[in-house]
Amino acid sequence: MRFALGLLVMLFAVSAHAAEGPYDEQADAPRDVQRALADAAATESAVLVVFGANWCADCRILDMTMKQEPTATLLARQFRVVKVDVGRFNRNVGIADAYGVPLASGIPAIAIVSPRNDVLLATRAGELADARKMGEAGIHAFFRRAAGVARPGS
Repeated sequence: MRFALGLLVMLFAVSAHAAEGPYDEQADAPRDVQRALADAAATESAVLVVFGANWCADCRILDMTMKQEPTATLLARQFRVVKVDVGRFNRNVGIADAYGVPLASGIPAIAIVSPRNDVLLATRAGELADARKMGEAGIHAFFRRAAGVARPGS
């Protein structure tokens, strides 16, 4: 009986942990993007919109790498970051479509937009969808190249 109870507690803990994640499933994504655009205009930076879902292992790896150095400093210096939950490809799809990000190519996916909401860069071929294989160095290199290409006003 103790074993069964222990197993039940462990399963509950794992499922509770799985429910947590980098993407706020209750967020008002259009509002969050608009706020980031307003902040970007004030700071003359670009907005990095990251599309993903909590169930997606590659999305979790990308998020973890985005929070670690040296990528965290690069992103904080260059971008206002907004994470957009796409659920099971049934949430916020219109935002991805508006920025030319085909979610069918895989998640995580990103769009980088100017403060005027012009698309500066978008992943159209699933460039980040295999974040696990890219590793921290590959992800950082991607964002370093993206920062060089996606300069507001350029």
